[in-house]
Amino acid sequence: MRTSRRSGPAVAAWRRALLVCGAIVLLDQVSKAIVVSYLSVGEHETIALGLRVTNTSNTGLAFGFGQGEGFILAVTVVALALVVTWFALDPMRPGLWLAVGLLAGGAIGNLADRVRMDAVTDFIDPPLWPAFNLADVAITLGALGLVLVSLSPGPSGDEAKPKPGPGPG
Repeated sequence: MRTSRRSGPAVAAWRRALLVCGAIVLLDQVSKAIVVSYLSVGEHETIALGLRVTNTSNTGLAFGFGQGEGFILAVTVVALALVVTWFALDPMRPGLWLAVGLLAGGAIGNLADRVRMDAVTDFIDPPLWPAFNLADVAITLGALGLVLVSLSPGPSGDEAKPKPGPGPG
């Protein structure tokens, strides 16, 4: 069985993406469990400078935008499938593993809430902005990462091949 040179680094990129994804899901679900265990829905605690921790039930998309369970599920699954497909086709692209891990972890964290409760628990409640959670932060950072990665050159095609250097002698 013959393996390509890229398989080792590609597997490492997948491992990093899965590690980030798992860490995001864990942090998101634990933080939501803590909030739900201490605050009833609608109850809040002020932290500082108007920032509150509020137990909010959100049936929409990130930051409370968009409503409709079927629509949200479809958008999430299609977007996640497209991102994972891009990563599968180009796992060596610098930084793509991090963006994919953040997006997948955030999406899975919020989908877990939707499956369990038909809504997402949001709790970070700044002034003049809708409440959100750690999964929303990960999704936002992952989307920003995808934009930055897509604007930077990747190691695909000729760029991935080593450049010939001067020969011996």
